[in-house]
Amino acid sequence: MATTETSQRGSWNSKLGFILAAAGSAVGLGNIWGFPSQVADNGGAIFLVIYLICCILIGLPVMIAELALGRRTKKNPVGAFRALSGGNKFVPLIGFWGVICGVMILSFYLVVAGWTAGYVFEEIFFFAGYPEWAAWFGALDNGLKNAIFSVLFMLATIVIITGGVSNGIEKATKLLMPLLIVILVVMIGYVLTLEGSLTGVKAYLMPDFNDLNPDVVFSAMGQAFFSLSLGMGALITYGSYIGKKQNLVESATYVTLADVGIAFLAGFFIIPAMYVAQASGVQIFDADGNLFASTTLVFNILPEMFHNMGGIGLFAGVMFFVLLGMAALTSTISLLEVPVSYVIDEHNYSRKKAAWSVGLLIMFFAVIVSFYIGLIDFLIIVFNNIGLPLGGLMICLFLTFFWKTENALLEIENGYEGVLQSKFAPIWTFFIKIICPVLIGLVFISTVYNLISSYFTF
Repeated sequence: MATTETSQRGSWNSKLGFILAAAGSAVGLGNIWGFPSQVADNGGAIFLVIYLICCILIGLPVMIAELALGRRTKKNPVGAFRALSGGNKFVPLIGFWGVICGVMILSFYLVVAGWTAGYVFEEIFFFAGYPEWAAWFGALDNGLKNAIFSVLFMLATIVIITGGVSNGIEKATKLLMPLLIVILVVMIGYVLTLEGSLTGVKAYLMPDFNDLNPDVVFSAMGQAFFSLSLGMGALITYGSYIGKKQNLVESATYVTLADVGIAFLAGFFIIPAMYVAQASGVQIFDADGNLFASTTLVFNILPEMFHNMGGIGLFAGVMFFVLLGMAALTSTISLLEVPVSYVIDEHNYSRKKAAWSVGLLIMFFAVIVSFYIGLIDFLIIVFNNIGLPLGGLMICLFLTFFWKTENALLEIENGYEGVLQSKFAPIWTFFIKIICPVLIGLVFISTVYNLISSYFTF
């Protein structure tokens, strides 16, 4: 049996490595695809403003809390809560819920990631003059194709995870994250030269406060929470690999800024691209006059725009879906690392054995989802829309009533000398005890209420 020595758990080689890895965890399809879709569906620039505020007010304090939990215990989410629970047998369930959410989210995330890979080939075969093959690779309900790409994505993720924290995760994200940003900037530069793009820029950057309403606020709060990978134990796990000399507040701030920055850049590409598509004859508004969003936007409108661009459309289309695929891979890495860390710590598995056993199990779930894609909506509702805010809320309550924020600040003081005497300490404590649980609770209640309302008429 392997032991859970540092060699099995691992650690980051550098602060930059951790920041890129944590940013990669946060920067996934939720930023490159989900955020622009939310902007398009919720009043444009006004959503952007509220999202930025919520990332600072909700995301950053909770991220610091998760990192402190991980570094203090040097354990996975279950082990972290158990170590600080004072013997309470129910508290570790908070961590276990995070692990379950991560596993189930990964089971459908692999399928969606596979769609992005499939569309790379859809673009190639379309421009090569093979429409039948293009349609086969572009069919989102093609179970066989979905299963193939889901398996390939998982195998790539497992290989990276088996390399360990520094030689696997850190090396991969140091390559993927800068490349992702370069491709995104190049795509923005090109789209802004096309007809209709300036109309999209105005829609994206000019807020209309007449669009401000409670639904937009709750949507922005939810997107801020989801896009930062909070509530599912990923940052607790990544925090457990951080050295004591690293400033957690500074690192969390950099991760938040990276996440927000890439989400902003994604919107700066996709929203103008929608208006470029309109200028080329593609319908971008639904029957109610709202911009198409989500799956329709990414897998219908944008490919049609690429198809209308001639030869350059092949390059643009392939680059866009490669971009999405890389963003997805940076997230699948962190999603798999959470249960792998749990198995290493709690069941004495070697990293290689843990990665392959957990990875193959989740791969099995992903193959099932590949053939029954209707399950994706259910899994998103239960484990993403409801599960993550619930996890975040429980983390705030845990710090308030069990571990205590003053003990968390003692951990934060490692790497941030004088934090107890700084203005940060009372402000962060106030947010963790009051602001964050209230706002996250409102997101949770709003999500549950909207779900119930969609099934029942009062």
